[in-house]
Parts: sequence; C-alpha cells; structure tokens
Amino acid sequence: MYAWIWRKLPFGLPGKLAGSLLLATTAVALLWYVVFPWAGPLLPFTGEDVQVTQQDSEVPGAPGGGDVGPGDGPADDAPPGDEHDLPYDTDRNNTAPPGEDG
Repeated sequence: MYAWIWRKLPFGLPGKLAGSLLLATTAVALLWYVVFPWAGPLLPFTGEDVQVTQQDSEVPGAPGGGDVGPGDGPADDAPPGDEHDLPYDTDRNNTAPPGEDG
C-alpha cells in the first residue's frame, strides 16, 4: 500500500517527500480533531477517572505535605513478612547459575 502511494505521488523525489509529509499531517490532524473526540465518549473511562486532582496537604503521607512518619507510606500497606518471601535475591541483579546453591 505504501509503495503504491509512493508511486502515485507526483513531481519526483521533492514532490514525493512533500506529498508524504502532507498526507501524514492530514492523517494526524484527522485523527486528533475528528476521530479521537468522537471516540472519547465511547471509551470505558471518563476524564474524571484519569485526571490527577489536588489533595489536601494536611493529609499525612500526601506528596508535598508535612512529615511522613512510620506507617504513612505505601510500603506499609503490604502484609507483614512479604518483603522476605520473595523467591529471588533482591540485593543483586543476576541469578545463580543452574545447579549452584547460593
């Protein structure tokens, strides 16, 4: 398909390059201003589901707000003992060769 379009564009190499740029720009503009606004309401999520909102800075552990103490971070939401139950070594980036016990 692209070869057919390239062969049909007139005016030699400069015309083909300009025509290709024009076709690509037209396709992007058509998607941006026509297709995406039309399809947006049909998607399973709405703008209010994906937007970041301003949080009250007095909330403990909130980004940019106050001191963070023990029990205020997302790591504290994990069940106790999970950080030690991993089946691999987190202190190094490679695994032991097969047949070797660390």
